[in-house]
Amino acid sequence: MQELVQPLKIMDDERKQVILEIIADKYCKSILHNTLEKPKSAMEISDEKKIPISTVYRRLQTLFDAKLLAISGSINQDGKKYFLYKSKVKSISLKCDLEVTSVELVPNTRIN
Repeated sequence: MQELVQPLKIMDDERKQVILEIIADKYCKSILHNTLEKPKSAMEISDEKKIPISTVYRRLQTLFDAKLLAISGSINQDGKKYFLYKSKVKSISLKCDLEVTSVELVPNTRIN
């Protein structure tokens, strides 16, 4: 059974601008796409997408600050902390005319 998910309309102009900058960034889009199905570590993202690890960490912070990425963490058997990142959005829709820009987010409902 397919569930219907209502898009979230972004009204705040500052948040719209941040989202526009994110979708214009190839690394941010790649990270969101790579973490859509299941949570992944920064190292997994770096290895799979061939993005330098420092760039991955910067983009992860950008996406988290924009509330487009969820972070979960744990401590492994060696006592080291590790974090997993998962996209909170399934898609971003943009409609732009010369006066008004509208942005809608479809939440990622896949839970892992």
